[in-house]
Amino acid sequence: MKKLEILCVGKIKERYINDGIDEYLKRLGRYCSVSVREIPDRQDDGRAADEESKELLSAMSGYVILADIGGALFTSEQLADTIDKAYLTSDKVQFVIGGSRGVTDAVRRRADCRVSFGRMTFPHRLMRLIAAEQLYRAFTITAGTSYHK
Repeated sequence: MKKLEILCVGKIKERYINDGIDEYLKRLGRYCSVSVREIPDRQDDGRAADEESKELLSAMSGYVILADIGGALFTSEQLADTIDKAYLTSDKVQFVIGGSRGVTDAVRRRADCRVSFGRMTFPHRLMRLIAAEQLYRAFTITAGTSYHK
């Protein structure tokens, strides 16, 4: 079975956001083995992004897709195609969401693909929900199910 890991910084405290994420993760379980790994977020002391990025780098593995405002703008179909092709070279796809202060250039360089969800800024915790939905959508596109109209 395909492996998908969402690697992200911080915990989500809002129940309604966690409920949405959990729903999409449950749905994803039909298509792949999915997990979430959370890196603790740091207090902003001027080095938080560097420390979070070091932890992300040490946890990154497989084919890495980074959510990055400076990344390429994808359609849902393009994301699905990218993920599908990634499994030709790796047994695991890892979707990485940095912290609220972003990530370092080293994290960007390590990513196999950088994808932007638009030029707008989204709250970190909401981005995780949006990503979970888009990952589910990508798998349904590849499988040819009717979720994506």
